[in-house]
Amino acid sequence: MAGIHETALIDPRAELAPDVEVGAYSIIGPKVKVGKGTRIKSHVVVEGNTAMGEGNVVFQFASVGSIPQDLKYRGEESQLIIGNRNTIREFVSINPGTTGGGMVTRVGDHNLLMMYCHIAHDCVLGNRNIIANGATLGGHVVIEDYVIVGGLVGIHQFVRVGASAILGAGSMVSKDIPPYCNATGDRASLRGLNVEGLRRRGFSREQMETLRKAYRIIFQSGLRTQEALKEARRNFPESAEVEQMATFIERSQRGICR
Repeated sequence: MAGIHETALIDPRAELAPDVEVGAYSIIGPKVKVGKGTRIKSHVVVEGNTAMGEGNVVFQFASVGSIPQDLKYRGEESQLIIGNRNTIREFVSINPGTTGGGMVTRVGDHNLLMMYCHIAHDCVLGNRNIIANGATLGGHVVIEDYVIVGGLVGIHQFVRVGASAILGAGSMVSKDIPPYCNATGDRASLRGLNVEGLRRRGFSREQMETLRKAYRIIFQSGLRTQEALKEARRNFPESAEVEQMATFIERSQRGICR
């Protein structure tokens, strides 16, 4: 394989597509599968029961698939599944799942994981998320789609972050963040909608105004949560975005950031 540097250590049992590139001094373990077009730069370690899709780029000194930082882990054959066209920058660490979380950590497609960020065991990342430098996701965290997690953000175990939300730099997040919202601070609190993110996704003025009105009803009207959700749905029965926000709030287990 022409794309494999002579100093790379690749277990013969690993499954690499013919055009995969592996840089100098990188190590690929025996249970690793790597899809076509993926580039693994120098000094990267990919181990464990890890499957990577197509077109990913893994930068130097990343650690992908090392055992979970969980004292309950006993060597079970858990997995790390990474989708397509993700960018994993320097010193990123991603751990596989555990028996306490379904045995799988998942990363979707088109995500950017910036330097030093950590994706813990049993996390689930959707698509087109940006996890900025030094952000840390505790175990079992769920990040939906188009989320921006600012630099040095800490997210508590089992927290869910809804689609198109944004977490300000340095935030400490201990409760669920509803879709489309902007949250920041220690402990993080809601600061309105992620207006710029919605614009970039191509949301219309009408959609954004509907979300603003629904946000005021749900979080600023003084109504109890179930009453507020019912009122928002009654006012905007045809809005898929309002329904998504309401459903997310109803399904929260940790409680919603206020």
